[in-house]
Amino acid sequence: MTDSGVCEVKTKKIKLDEKEDGEKPTESLSEGKLMELPRKKFYRQRAHANPLSDRDMFHPATPETMNWSEFFGPSFTGDSSKLSEIFPDEFSVGYEIRHKVSKYVQDKITALRHNEPGKWENICCLRTNAMRFLSHFFQKGQLSRMFFLYPDPHFKKSKHKWRIISIPLISEYAYLIKAGGILYTVTDVLQYHEWVLENFAATKLFEKISDEELKDDPIFPFIFDSSEEGKKVTRNEGSKYHAVYRRTAIEPQFEPNFEKKDQDHDEGGEVESERDTEEAELSSSDAKPTVDL
Repeated sequence: MTDSGVCEVKTKKIKLDEKEDGEKPTESLSEGKLMELPRKKFYRQRAHANPLSDRDMFHPATPETMNWSEFFGPSFTGDSSKLSEIFPDEFSVGYEIRHKVSKYVQDKITALRHNEPGKWENICCLRTNAMRFLSHFFQKGQLSRMFFLYPDPHFKKSKHKWRIISIPLISEYAYLIKAGGILYTVTDVLQYHEWVLENFAATKLFEKISDEELKDDPIFPFIFDSSEEGKKVTRNEGSKYHAVYRRTAIEPQFEPNFEKKDQDHDEGGEVESERDTEEAELSSSDAKPTVDL
């Protein structure tokens, strides 16, 4: 107690996770101690994993069996992250296929929740293969927004089937997003941006939103630098190409087939990135995709 009658609480930072194998910290957390945010250097791994992999990844059997209470905080107040500040009554889910990248984001959320009780409760990160299992998590029209921020461009023509934007996947995204919902894309690769424009133009499921209209969108300014990859592009003074779409009322030719998606695929295994760097910069928002419930 100070002379002014104000009680001072001395806090101590503890390390969350500095082990390369991603083990949880063994030190118990008590009130008054701050949890140190994870450091990216302890979560290094190759830039991406094969999205056509047959590896066992978490996914519910159907959307009805998904228990979201295991991942969102129990005392959700929704006033901490950029998205939750703008939309305090909505939840955000980040999807990431790589183990250590998802672990980094999960550990960061754990630390933030511990250090700021009652905050950061409306966000979570799940490790899964969104290209194969996204419709296992959400029902038709359940999403209001989807974000594709600096996804791997897969430069080689033979790898274009690995891209997270394609006509078949656009149909699935249209199934999951409600009419009037928004889908955001941003990339630093012009060739990939042109691919996005071409694929969306080939469907009538989304309409492109003009830059003039985007001036009134409170989220739009944040899509360029909200991820680690985006910050890296900014540091390198790279170009950024965006395209934002609104879901139309046209019904997509898509119906989830949970049995088929659970079958093993004959391709798998992690591969090296086609980007210039051997190891990817970690990202807390390029979870591919990030979505709002």
